[in-house]
Amino acid sequence: MLHLNKDVLFLIFEELKNDKKTLYSCILVNRTWCVIAIPILWKNPLQTTLTEKAGRILFSVIFSHLSEESRNILKNQGINNIITEKCQRPLFNYISFWKELNLTFLERINFSKNIGKSNVSIVRNEILKLFINRNTKFLELCIPRNFCYQLHNFPGAEHCFSELESLSFHCHYKTSQTILEGLARICKSIKKLRFHNLYYCTDNSGIIKLIEVQKNLNDIGFIYRSYNRRDEKFNKSLEESLIKHVNTIKYLRIDWKPITRILSYLVNLLGLEINMPHFTNWNNENLSFPILRFLKVQRVPSKILASLIENTKGNLSEISIHYDGADSKRLIQAIYQNCSNLRYLKLSLAVNTNSLISEFENLLINCQFLKELIIDINDIFDILEFCWDKLFEILDRSSPISLCKFNFTSYKTIKLEYLKLFLENWKDKRPMLLIIGNDNYSLDMEVNQQLKDLIEEYKMKGIIKNCYIGGNICEDFEWI
Repeated sequence: MLHLNKDVLFLIFEELKNDKKTLYSCILVNRTWCVIAIPILWKNPLQTTLTEKAGRILFSVIFSHLSEESRNILKNQGINNIITEKCQRPLFNYISFWKELNLTFLERINFSKNIGKSNVSIVRNEILKLFINRNTKFLELCIPRNFCYQLHNFPGAEHCFSELESLSFHCHYKTSQTILEGLARICKSIKKLRFHNLYYCTDNSGIIKLIEVQKNLNDIGFIYRSYNRRDEKFNKSLEESLIKHVNTIKYLRIDWKPITRILSYLVNLLGLEINMPHFTNWNNENLSFPILRFLKVQRVPSKILASLIENTKGNLSEISIHYDGADSKRLIQAIYQNCSNLRYLKLSLAVNTNSLISEFENLLINCQFLKELIIDINDIFDILEFCWDKLFEILDRSSPISLCKFNFTSYKTIKLEYLKLFLENWKDKRPMLLIIGNDNYSLDMEVNQQLKDLIEEYKMKGIIKNCYIGGNICEDFEWI
């Protein structure tokens, strides 16, 4: 192992890029391993959330890279507390290894060295000069809200961002569109674009210019994160900016009701996400996405949604739906009649409905590759309870062999006798990974303990492999 070819070691370490702990241990083996592993380890030091201590260490490393010119500028401004004898030049140029630049870390300078507020902008400017130059080249860039530095004006910016492939831009009323207009002049190879918090964006001229100049735009998302929306004219111009990219766009997210016929042109879509602010109808364009694999929609009327699924060609493997509960029977039929390759299904019902139960068994029988099922019932205002007992009975009876991941979420407590019977009848099947997304259990100490005891009992029997009890963390829970 110690004498493996360097290229082989690189390929092995690349597989460990998301396992920082193991990768760190590799740099301690010998110099060869260290030289190969360090660039991978430092490709994105901000991949995980930093603790306060880790933040201070990171800034110490960054400050150690400052040029003599930058050090003198800071000293001349009376900022001496970050320039110490300890800031010696490191053995590696760690900054040159960064490929993913998330500028939100600049917001943490305040606590890192107790720098006065009046000096923060000076320090940030010198750090940006350290990252943006002719010796660095980034593939991914994240610009936070309130960011006001014109990146394109830094010397070397054209080289630094010339091969940028991914940009995440957080809008705010203080964020100038000129930042995006400047990047549009030097960034032509962006494949993935995300525009967050669009509600705070009063002008979309920079967004449109950046979109228009891209040569191979593949993945784009417009994210509001608010029930408030801009006027239709604002959203319409964003849709129109995508027209010239209909042949390359494969993933799209919009947080509004479609205004133009842009969806009818995007026949090459692999992934589509539509998050409508309210349950409002819109014209059914008889949309057809023949190669669509991933569909995530929120508050799209079930009638339109069923029609959309019916017009796919059987390639859908992941579906996540939050809908109004109306005509759920047709929706479930559309899924099992057209999605035989389905592997992931999330159904989030805005109102309680038991009408899907009658067709749910057909879904399990026809979707034999299903691995993960999430049922999220928003029944906080409903008098009737959702039929968990009937659902569990069907799951025990008709689940395909592949299905072993479950997430059951409800505002009302799922009765323990239903869960116990479900688990008891699951024996002789694959051990399940289970989430019970309900905080109400913690309100009653006795019931909470009974649930924990129930889970432990079926863990001991090998029926449950792993379980989480609490809020709805369906897409973030580490299953194993």
